[in-house]
Amino acid sequence: MHDTTYQITTLTPQQPTAHAAMLPHEIPPGVQMVTLPGGHRTLAYTPDQAPSAPPVPVAQPIPAWAKTTALLAPTIGGGVAATGIGLSYAAPGLIAMSQALWATVALIAAGAIAVPFLLRTTRSSTGSGQSATHITQNISATGLFGRANGTINH
Repeated sequence: MHDTTYQITTLTPQQPTAHAAMLPHEIPPGVQMVTLPGGHRTLAYTPDQAPSAPPVPVAQPIPAWAKTTALLAPTIGGGVAATGIGLSYAAPGLIAMSQALWATVALIAAGAIAVPFLLRTTRSSTGSGQSATHITQNISATGLFGRANGTINH
């Protein structure tokens, strides 16, 4: 293994520099020529300029619909709560009414079946010997919008 020793030298102001000074148009953005407290001039990164303050928001009036909605929200919520409480108190009565409604529906259905049956039974038991009158009606029409003609036979 072989150790290489390097000599570190510093540039003193009396020594000439190997490179020429940069022209102002060659200086990259964000870098400026600054003068140090010792009088030396050098290139240095400068902090970015502070961003401008955001614009101050201007107070705008609240629209009427927003005020109305804000005022109605608790009212509607209170109404829903009152409805829930009312239904909880009315639940036993509602159950009884629904059962009564089903009983009424069953009574109507039984009546719709029983009434014709009873009428038929009472007619056949009277047996008066009279025949019922039959009426026949014949209606005919030609075409979709044709005039209808009809006859009635007793």
